[in-house]
Amino acid sequence: MNYVPTLKEKYNSEYAVALKEEFNYANVMEVPRLEKIVLSQGIGAATADKKLVDYAIDEMSRIAGQKAIATYSKKDISNFKLRKGMPIGAKVTLRGEKMYEFLERLVWSSLPRIRDFNGIKKNGFDGRGNYTLGITEQIIFPEIDIDKTNRITGMDITFVTTGKTDKEAKALLQKFGLPFKK
Repeated sequence: MNYVPTLKEKYNSEYAVALKEEFNYANVMEVPRLEKIVLSQGIGAATADKKLVDYAIDEMSRIAGQKAIATYSKKDISNFKLRKGMPIGAKVTLRGEKMYEFLERLVWSSLPRIRDFNGIKKNGFDGRGNYTLGITEQIIFPEIDIDKTNRITGMDITFVTTGKTDKEAKALLQKFGLPFKK
């Protein structure tokens, strides 16, 4: 018997049916679903110290449970001492089982560890059914050892859905347990 993440199981059995009724879809295939989760981190100080990108890739890989890759600059910006092709960040894209496992860990163990947490902002939607959440400290994830981090950095977590509107995407993400502010 294969392991199926709890949120994926609940989506298939409960959430999809509830969203179909809520938005009056004619077909189950119209119901919005989560396509992928992208974790990205920009490291501004990477122009001076190349090892910061390696540390970021290592931490992002531990957080996501999947190998992260470096992101590179697309053009020269002399004011920032930036050259085309320099590594300036890290990212990882999660799909399938790993995406649902990461979402479970984010909602149930990482977000509650944020100091003075009142919920996540409602205004992170892009108008096309995608939501971006900014995390200020990577140490909220249990996979990161605070003693071994060389600096506190933040990251962006983007939820890409098949929802056509922000209302559909918000309803889907609320079903998954993301705690939006009232």
